[in-house]
Amino acid sequence: MLRAIQILGCSSGFISQRLKKPHSGNGFSLIHSKRSYSSTSLSLRPFWAPKSRSFRVIRMLSTQSESNSDAPSSSSYSVAVHSAGNVHKIKFCQWCGGLAKHEIPDGEEKIRAICTICGKIAYQNPKMVVGCLIEHDRKILLCKRNIEPSYGLWTLPAGYLEIGESATEGAIRETWEEAGAEVEVVSPFAQLDIPLIGQTYIIFLAKLKKPQFSPGPESSECCLFELDNIPFDSLAFSSIFVTLNLYIEDVKSGKIKFHYGIINKRIRFLSGRHMIRV
Repeated sequence: MLRAIQILGCSSGFISQRLKKPHSGNGFSLIHSKRSYSSTSLSLRPFWAPKSRSFRVIRMLSTQSESNSDAPSSSSYSVAVHSAGNVHKIKFCQWCGGLAKHEIPDGEEKIRAICTICGKIAYQNPKMVVGCLIEHDRKILLCKRNIEPSYGLWTLPAGYLEIGESATEGAIRETWEEAGAEVEVVSPFAQLDIPLIGQTYIIFLAKLKKPQFSPGPESSECCLFELDNIPFDSLAFSSIFVTLNLYIEDVKSGKIKFHYGIINKRIRFLSGRHMIRV
């Protein structure tokens, strides 16, 4: 399988990176070979982190998508670019209950669900997922999911932002609900957009107010992992996989940075005998 991350540099041009299977289960290493204003191939070594820009844009690519009936293949995605989300699943108007038709409204470019009675247009917007990357004694707090999707796999405490919350408030709430931990947000760490499923992840660096945590209803277990022991073979989502790798890179480089990335497909990583759904 092709596994790649493309980094779009703000001041150093376009740099593409290819992921390599680690030697010790610590994730995939990323390394710059040089910096320029043109495309640059990168060599691969286990977790040598570049001492470079404080802001990076990452684009994640794959030739194999996760098994999901709602996720279009690479060929269908290019064809369906003018539709918005799962617009064809909207059959009725949410305001009056009238039958919906699917076409491009005047002055717009994407197919929308339009009520045939009241004429209102149903717009679908991405959902924001917020969470915390909690460091304590050089360890990271992870939760084992007790619900689907990705039951039994590990993740950072995170979930959907609620109406009326700020992003930090939502991240703190989700951490309490999933890990029973009271945290203080330190700074934003990563924003990862996943256009194909209409989600944006915002992950904050945080620290424990008290060295106490316990699994909530959506978690079966919570544990602090040393960086070398993070269970990359059993991570729940691509966003968590990327976030943890970026954090390890930053720790190795001695400088914590903010990262922005785009994950273009749901992918699978093969590590040892385990297939990770991400």
